[in-house]
Amino acid sequence: MRKHSYAFLLLLTAATAKAQSPLTPLTVEKIMRDPKWIGSSPSALQWSADAKNLQFRWNPVNAASDSTYHISTNNFKPQKLSWSDSKGQPDNNNVQYNSKYTAYVYTNRGDVYLTDLKTGITRRVTETVDIESAPAFGFNDTRIVFSRATNLYSWDIATGAIAQLTNFQQGVAPKAGAKGPEKSIQEKWLTEESLANSEILRQRREKKEETDSMLKTYPRYKSLRTLYTEDKSAGGVQISADGRFIAYRLFKSNNSGKNTIIPNYVTESGFTEDIPGRTKVGTPSGSSELFLFDSQADTVFVIKTDSLPGIKDLPDYLKDYPAAFAKRSKDPAIRAVNFTNTSWSPNSRYAVVDLRAQDNKDRWLILLDGATGKITPLDRQRDEAWIAGPGISGFGGSNIGWVDASTIWFQSEASGYSHLYTINVNTKEKKALTSGNYEVQDTRLSRDKKFFYITTNQVHPGEQHYYRLPVTGGKAEQLTSLPGSNQVSLSPDEKWLAYLYSYSNKPWELYIQENKTGAKPQQVTNLAQSPEFASYQWRDPEVITFEARDGANVHARLYRPATPHASKPAVIFVHGAGYLQNAHKWWSSYFREYMFHNLLADNGYTVLDIDYRGSAGYGRNWRTGIYRYMGGKDLSDQVDGAKLLVEKYGVNASNIGIYGGSYGGFITLMALFTEPGVFNAGAALRSVTDWAHYNHGYTSNILNEPFTDSIAYQRSSPINFAAGLKDNLLMCHGMVDVNVHYQDIVRLSQKLIELGKDNWELAVYPVEDHGFVEPSSWTDEYKRIFRLFERHLKK
Repeated sequence: MRKHSYAFLLLLTAATAKAQSPLTPLTVEKIMRDPKWIGSSPSALQWSADAKNLQFRWNPVNAASDSTYHISTNNFKPQKLSWSDSKGQPDNNNVQYNSKYTAYVYTNRGDVYLTDLKTGITRRVTETVDIESAPAFGFNDTRIVFSRATNLYSWDIATGAIAQLTNFQQGVAPKAGAKGPEKSIQEKWLTEESLANSEILRQRREKKEETDSMLKTYPRYKSLRTLYTEDKSAGGVQISADGRFIAYRLFKSNNSGKNTIIPNYVTESGFTEDIPGRTKVGTPSGSSELFLFDSQADTVFVIKTDSLPGIKDLPDYLKDYPAAFAKRSKDPAIRAVNFTNTSWSPNSRYAVVDLRAQDNKDRWLILLDGATGKITPLDRQRDEAWIAGPGISGFGGSNIGWVDASTIWFQSEASGYSHLYTINVNTKEKKALTSGNYEVQDTRLSRDKKFFYITTNQVHPGEQHYYRLPVTGGKAEQLTSLPGSNQVSLSPDEKWLAYLYSYSNKPWELYIQENKTGAKPQQVTNLAQSPEFASYQWRDPEVITFEARDGANVHARLYRPATPHASKPAVIFVHGAGYLQNAHKWWSSYFREYMFHNLLADNGYTVLDIDYRGSAGYGRNWRTGIYRYMGGKDLSDQVDGAKLLVEKYGVNASNIGIYGGSYGGFITLMALFTEPGVFNAGAALRSVTDWAHYNHGYTSNILNEPFTDSIAYQRSSPINFAAGLKDNLLMCHGMVDVNVHYQDIVRLSQKLIELGKDNWELAVYPVEDHGFVEPSSWTDEYKRIFRLFERHLKK
């Protein structure tokens, strides 16, 4: 009996020691320190071009900043690289291989280099004061093509000869036969008088005339056509594999928009300094044109888009404005477009061009014939909200390419989720390679063009796994197995998968495994959690679903207290960005908020973190659920979440708070202004208060423009509903916020003053931008938030 009692005491002592973590009890001061206290996670994975080594950034010794480490495929023990060893390594993200993968090109400090993988010999291609960029193999792998000052050049691998391929010049092409401005009588007399008095000047003039005459007959100069850009800038230059065709864009900026200014009060100079800011939504966009230069035929085609299907279609929202709709329906204009991507076929015959309407309602894929300049539509995706989604032009970039000379691949949300498709450019047959209620979030074609490597959330919306899929479609093989997020970097020889892995309560670590199903992952790093951080039992939040009022299935993270406070309080957290996912099973970018939610749970709160309408990871309908009404379904999802907390988790309906930053701050304001009584207290951080004052790219997608869709802006901007404030509001904002300007919160504060409201306060942070940097600022902000909830939610 005495023996069993002793054993029980040992277990009790061990449990007590575990409970007595240096972090217990959690405090705001402890969790909001410089994040280095948490541990060191690796980042920026980069394979060597020969696939033998992997570099990454890491800080296992708690230095002032991260350093470069590397492992080899033969030795997984990380070794630190010296600065001199790492600075000369090519950035694998910019390495380009030849078609046989026997050589690669890259830039280093503005010069181009060529490395032979068989011999290991590296040759310096350029050594100039100019910056060369974007090197690639061209002319069927016989030359290196690179860019210098917007023009294309080529370097012959066999001879070392450099040739200029384009000659962009600003201005207008001179008319045929034009000789320039006529000299005045005075200028003619002075010229003749100067020549008459100097033998040297006469000799130089004769030599110049002789040289000019010879150059006009020299083939290189005769064949290099001048491409005049007028008052536009050239960009997006893409050359066909055989070097014959060059596609390029000309872009003209619209400088009529007025830029904002952000005053900076805390400066070294002691004077207030102005930070140049952005324009506001509704500023006119620039114009974009696509051209095709046939160097063999010496012709230039302007690519016309007026024949595209639906190019004159009007948006549905205009029907809410009958007069404007009737006027524009009489003679619909050809909509302006932006050309986002051009990719040449392996046989150089065609290019596929990805373009979208400037009003964000259409995305077309067209086939461009190099020899004729004619275009053929291949695919059109129309979205009355806005075109976007993973792998599609818009948020996240555009994934598109060629499987072979007759087949292109791309991603589209045509089914409601971003999936992978192919089109035969000869038969126009379109084929879906993936399907289902999940997203293909990243795509890469294998070297032999027999497989796609894709990242999807097929297992669960809150997990990311890596797959290998045949280019013809069929069953995808899952290559990663750890639950959570697996952010994979495939080695250039495609034999290894290196990836950053994390789970809900475990920060990112580096793993490596062979590229095959069932391969065992090997953990490379193990310092993402410091001993102090690991001493606390961080919660693994439940990922739950609940039904919204319209029947939609809403995902959320739930933190439950071991011992609820007698007042049964709860807090709902609203993530920022709108289009972002946080109810997932990996380490959140909101790691400070994650720790704060643990603190709240330790203090008896139930915490709910909702992936509301507009969040990423759930397909097109979820993404566009906020179209023309921010503060609509995205807010009702929070209100329905509050109802869930009361009905299922025993929370007191009178003691629910809400908080969030950026978009989350906006929702907090809308909640307190338009849903009085649902939330007793709210903290709105760096909040948008009036969408007419935000940027164009983001806002016009969702709300169109203020002067074309005033209804959307009126019902979506918190400043219009400030009179509805009845509960307790804390607002926090950085004064040098270049994203959501400090002016936003100042305008709202003035509105609250004029309305006579006295249940709000504003905390300002003079040295902080949109994302706070200083631990002291984070600490002050979250002490205020915690105090707000303690004061009003515990009665």
